[in-house]
Amino acid sequence: MKPGTFLKSTPLLADTVFENSIIFIVEVNDKGAMGYIINKKYHRALNELEEFKHVRSFPLYVGGPVDQEHLFFIHKRPDLITGGTPIADGVLLGGNFKEAVTHINNNLLTGKDVTIFLGYCGWDRGELEAEIAEGSWEIIGKETPFQEN
Repeated sequence: MKPGTFLKSTPLLADTVFENSIIFIVEVNDKGAMGYIINKKYHRALNELEEFKHVRSFPLYVGGPVDQEHLFFIHKRPDLITGGTPIADGVLLGGNFKEAVTHINNNLLTGKDVTIFLGYCGWDRGELEAEIAEGSWEIIGKETPFQEN
């Protein structure tokens, strides 16, 4: 498993938080793996969160069940957002969120450039590989972690 991999849940995960989920893996190391659910919009937009009430409307996604009190993001605009960590195929993890919000507000970033998540998916070392081996996840081909607004 490597960063940039896409996983699709199988029927074994029906009736769980991962039912019908597509996961984008952003980090794999000796402690485990981390990713985001990329196909489930959150019921509120960024500007509906108190801290961002003066920002223009921008979609949020449910990134996963872990740490849903925090926002995380991926993007493909290192020319506008500094400090991101390269994942794969020109996609970066995180960076200067204040810059991202400023550029969203100024209409320089769209859903094709950045995706913002509430929470993330995390697996301990060997856990995700075991779930793939048991058939809970299938590795799928090229998807895009970015959406239209």
